[in-house]
Amino acid sequence: MNTAPTSAASTASATAPYLSVNNVEVIYDHVILVLKGVSLQVPKGGIVALLGANGAGKSTTLKSISNLLRAERGDVTKGSIDFKGARIDQMTPNDLVKRGVIQVMEGRHCFGHLTIEENLLTGAYTRSCSRAEIKRSLDLVYTYFSRLKTRRSSQAGYTSGGEQQMCAIGRAIMANPEMVLLDEPSMGLAPQIVEEIFEIVKDLNSKEQVSFLLAEQNTMVALRYADFGYILENGRIVMEGEAKELATNEDVKEFYLGLGGEGRKSFREVKHYRRRKRWLS
Repeated sequence: MNTAPTSAASTASATAPYLSVNNVEVIYDHVILVLKGVSLQVPKGGIVALLGANGAGKSTTLKSISNLLRAERGDVTKGSIDFKGARIDQMTPNDLVKRGVIQVMEGRHCFGHLTIEENLLTGAYTRSCSRAEIKRSLDLVYTYFSRLKTRRSSQAGYTSGGEQQMCAIGRAIMANPEMVLLDEPSMGLAPQIVEEIFEIVKDLNSKEQVSFLLAEQNTMVALRYADFGYILENGRIVMEGEAKELATNEDVKEFYLGLGGEGRKSFREVKHYRRRKRWLS
């Protein structure tokens, strides 16, 4: 992991775009337009939440960064993606992992027939380092995920959903990342486990200086732990801002809770409703 930067450098790194997605368009099967001019930034040492309903394009955004789209017949057809000032959108996923950008996929995707520890060790496969260094990384993972240390010899397929999610994040940490793309970490988990996982993410961020871009439907939890947030709808960024401001924003509340008894509405419908209401009053 990175060591904590000093005062002036820390201030600069906290505001400079570490990861920058610039006006990206994604098309699947040469026909289906999924992302439409998406732009976002993640500062070094930050936690940024990418919010939106199911199908909004959150996972596609993460896969466009990690270069996993081609496996699903998708392509970045416009825009660019930069990490630490260099373009990465044409790199292979393997080279990107070596650069320190790791994605934890939605649905955990542990190797069910391997033990928890064997799963974790696969995360260090791309590293050229000594056994001692890998052992230190493994001990670090067990420090943050004490449940995994207890279940280290259990087959991953027989562990709980929460333990598998911890294993998936721990496996990413074994690759010694600088940026983790975390896709729907709360999916299918009990609220208590969700809180535990987000607390660990916060600790990894503050103590190990790992930056996070997390895609999440659980808006209130994500905004409680993030520094900044983007709201994605139908492949477009429709709102962005400091996490604390988004959490208390009335438009955001209506976007997720709906209006009155008429059911859930889109963010654009909410904004139109508010403009019309102000015009009529």
